[in-house]
Amino acid sequence: MALFEFKLPDIGEGVVEGEIVKWLVKAGDLVKEDQALLEVMTDKATVTIPSPKAGKVLKTYGAEGELARTHHPLVDLDVEGAASVAAAPPKTGSHAAPVAAVAPKASAPVSNEKVLATPVTRRMASEHGLDLSAIPGSGPQGRVLKTDVEAFMASGGASKPTSASARPAPSFAPLASSAVDQRVPIRGLRKKIAEKMVKSKFTAPHYAFVEEVDATALIALRTKLNASLEKEKVKLSFLPFFVKAVVAAFRKFPQVNSNMDEAAQDLIVRGDFNIGIAAMTEQGLTVPVVRNADRRSIRNLASEIGRLGNAARDQKLKLEEVSGGTFTITSLGQTGGLFATPIINHPEVAIMGVHRMRKRAIVDENDQIVIRPIMNFSFCFDHRVIDGATGAEFAYEVIKFVEQPDLLFVDMI
Repeated sequence: MALFEFKLPDIGEGVVEGEIVKWLVKAGDLVKEDQALLEVMTDKATVTIPSPKAGKVLKTYGAEGELARTHHPLVDLDVEGAASVAAAPPKTGSHAAPVAAVAPKASAPVSNEKVLATPVTRRMASEHGLDLSAIPGSGPQGRVLKTDVEAFMASGGASKPTSASARPAPSFAPLASSAVDQRVPIRGLRKKIAEKMVKSKFTAPHYAFVEEVDATALIALRTKLNASLEKEKVKLSFLPFFVKAVVAAFRKFPQVNSNMDEAAQDLIVRGDFNIGIAAMTEQGLTVPVVRNADRRSIRNLASEIGRLGNAARDQKLKLEEVSGGTFTITSLGQTGGLFATPIINHPEVAIMGVHRMRKRAIVDENDQIVIRPIMNFSFCFDHRVIDGATGAEFAYEVIKFVEQPDLLFVDMI
């Protein structure tokens, strides 16, 4: 037998851990080189982990729902005729799907604190203001597990002393269920969405601004351009125009195209324009990023938005395609309702919601009642760094370019 221990190299982008969503193999299975072993969810994307070699699976580390970390074993393989070697990291510049590994349950704790606990347990305790030393551990050598923290909170366990500004640790009683109920574990992408939304909502003080948009001129321009592109089988949606309108507004309000550095308490005004486009998938909401939107044409934006949307639905997004966003646009099309208050995609400081378009009777500039296609845009801003007046002015700047789309071509690259 030739043992091959498959370990995780550095993933990059600061991602050093992820949740095991689904194992695709088990001990005893024969696998081919590049065969999918499992799916891992990082805070950026879900990635499928391929086998670096062909062989027989001897052991897998970690169960679904547990944490995976870099530089820890993932799978032990029996590679017939191969020497025992460590898995080599991918070559620099490679765009292959990142791989992940999981820390065995009995490994040493990541932190130097005296209490034995996994990183996910430490993070959970920190978020709820709990003292790990006060929680009985049921794991090996008294290790505190995630289930121990949950049981501690369910029993009304006290939190450690916190500052006056800190939130009190919530205490939840378990809910009873009957045979006719269905319990659905919150895992994978849905769990990551929940964690990110809670972090954003409780970190950034949101405020919303909503305004109507007259889409008459935009519809006319889009119809004209689609007619000219019909032979090329290209069809433009409204989204590329919204992206261009947002980028044009950034020229006047660059602070909206920013990320908040919580650790340093700095606002990083980004020089790149990387626009996230929220896409609904069967697994949940994903936000692929259109990079360098200011350098793309309307046609190219339409192509890139379509490509990223398809990749999101097929779970084939690369890590770099879901990271580095500076502003997000979320649209539900004709099911978008009148308006909503979208949650900011932290660490961004603003988001724009696009809502359904309907024909409505309005009073025009000549005091005449006319029928126009009207839609609402809803903006949410981080009030720590974007004042109310600035947010409103930015919103009207975006709306100006949507209602007068010809202006987009004046300085368009």
